[in-house]
Amino acid sequence: MPTQDVTAYLSELLESVRDLDRGAPHDLPVHAEADPDLLAVAIVDVDGQVWSAGDTEQLFPIQSMSKPAVYGQAIEDVGLAEVLRHVDVEPSGDAFNRISLDEESNRPDNPMINAGALVAHSLVRGPHADDRFERIRQLHSRMAGRDLAMDQDCYAQEMERGDRNLGIAHMVRALSVLPDDPHDVVDGYSRQCALEVSTVELARIGATLATGGLVPGSDERALHLKATQQVLSVMLTCGMYDSAGDWVSTVGIPAKSGISGGIFGAVPGRCGIATYSPRLDGHGTSVRGELAFRQLSADLGLHVLRPRQPQG
Repeated sequence: MPTQDVTAYLSELLESVRDLDRGAPHDLPVHAEADPDLLAVAIVDVDGQVWSAGDTEQLFPIQSMSKPAVYGQAIEDVGLAEVLRHVDVEPSGDAFNRISLDEESNRPDNPMINAGALVAHSLVRGPHADDRFERIRQLHSRMAGRDLAMDQDCYAQEMERGDRNLGIAHMVRALSVLPDDPHDVVDGYSRQCALEVSTVELARIGATLATGGLVPGSDERALHLKATQQVLSVMLTCGMYDSAGDWVSTVGIPAKSGISGGIFGAVPGRCGIATYSPRLDGHGTSVRGELAFRQLSADLGLHVLRPRQPQG
């Protein structure tokens, strides 16, 4: 499809969901004060070509959409076997911030919920907490194609409301293994979630995963293939929290949402996709973003489990 046709299609897609006004932005002030009518979509293919429409220059905190790359970095730093010793890969069916561990193993169910994400963050190597965060920031910057900065207001607000994550971190430390001090882990995790991205940059992160860890349009490797495969697998089954089953059956793209209103997905071997719209549903997922993903998957045949008709 010619570039102008893709751009026109994306513009039409946004118009088809623009009037949907269900849901509300998250109550964290940095999100609650965002314009609820902001709307954007972007596609970046594995060669780095970009198609986009809407408010694509708007920056917003990456929030939980940072979890996949950090999980991949933890795998590279300590090995998959060691990561699995600390964090399982089972869909939990729970909300992202539930305070719970598996009853038998005392591990978080997966690295996409907060308990697992805190453990994954603590497994990233660095002599100090600041070094660990800097490596995470640099990783996301490579994948996004720009030197990313942290939203200081978002970080401060997350720390002001950090009691729940601190409770989760202390629980993991008491009942299982948290490789670092709970306060340092929650502080670094809050900084990680406050990294600012645009919709196009978020799609580039998805495209980097879609290429198996190569930054689109380059020979630069952000993550290795085996780590990326593990990340994509967990994104598909666990990335959309307690609506993961519905997402897999209707959209079928490894994806991750965030309370800022972003969603990004990675179609292996094809492209990264991202949407942004601040109004959220009860699962903490962008209402208009989810609908746009459903339409994109159906229109462009992106469902990764779509059967292929035999030839001849």
